[in-house]
Amino acid sequence: MDIKLEEFSLSKNESQKGLLQKVGIVGCGIMGQQIALQTSQYGIDVIGLDVDQTRIEEITRCLDDELNRIINHWGMTAAEKKLILSRITLTTHYEDLNDCDIAIETIKSKKPGTSLSMRQEVFHKLEEVLRHDAVIASNTATLMISDLSSVLKDPSRAVGMHFISPVREVKIVETVRSMRTSKDTWDLACKYIRMIGKKVIPVNESPGNISTRMIIPFINEACSILMEGVAMVDQIDETMREASGHMMGPFEMADTIGLDKIMRWMENLYNEFGEIRYKPSPLLKRMVRAGIVGQRVGEGFYKWTPKGKQIKEGPVFTLGRESFFNT
Repeated sequence: MDIKLEEFSLSKNESQKGLLQKVGIVGCGIMGQQIALQTSQYGIDVIGLDVDQTRIEEITRCLDDELNRIINHWGMTAAEKKLILSRITLTTHYEDLNDCDIAIETIKSKKPGTSLSMRQEVFHKLEEVLRHDAVIASNTATLMISDLSSVLKDPSRAVGMHFISPVREVKIVETVRSMRTSKDTWDLACKYIRMIGKKVIPVNESPGNISTRMIIPFINEACSILMEGVAMVDQIDETMREASGHMMGPFEMADTIGLDKIMRWMENLYNEFGEIRYKPSPLLKRMVRAGIVGQRVGEGFYKWTPKGKQIKEGPVFTLGRESFFNT
């Protein structure tokens, strides 16, 4: 009986369906780098895209430094580091993402206001190079997936994946479904998130999802308490850590995320909902205009070393009635 072995194998199209072997990341800033490392650590190849060769070299150094930091804290071995980096390829060309199963937009805008048009442009370029069944995702915290995917010929392939920094430590990903997201898109997105050791938190699309809508009033109210002279920065942070069980107080959190990023979130949510709780605090505006935006630049509500350790109080640390607290 003449039977060919090929008859028992899957065709190329069949074998690709449902598999997840390669993920693209567009915009390799801090968040993009963290997602790349988390993905590669779990055996999935990563193609990272950024604007030019200078950025590629900078990203390469940052990835190496981050893994060295983890090694120094006994979090992995040198051999594991080498394997993780071997799965990450960096490029400046969209065409190199053409065989990715999922592509995640993680771009960062330094301009005030919404970054909708920039992210839509990324979505459009991704659609031009990806397979028709590949998922197009965004890590946006405040924009609607329906708005981002409106430029796509097939909006059903779009989904939100809001990773929360630090990605290595936070166990969840807010996974956002628009009214047009297909079941296949949703299933592949959830599969990927579970494959990299995270838990899916399903979210029906809304600006800010869950986490950002909770964080913004938290930080805004802390700024109000500080400006009123009720307590100082470290006292407010310590109270929220000890009394409410938060890992970080509101000012530590703000410095870690970046005050400029938080202000963009606030502006987007305020424009969307028109509610005063989302309106940026005057204190945040002043600090952002002065370039005092947190850990990334070494100075925010606290001062920071390049490795992220707090070393002393920032310029607004004692804002308010300092003399009342000399106890």
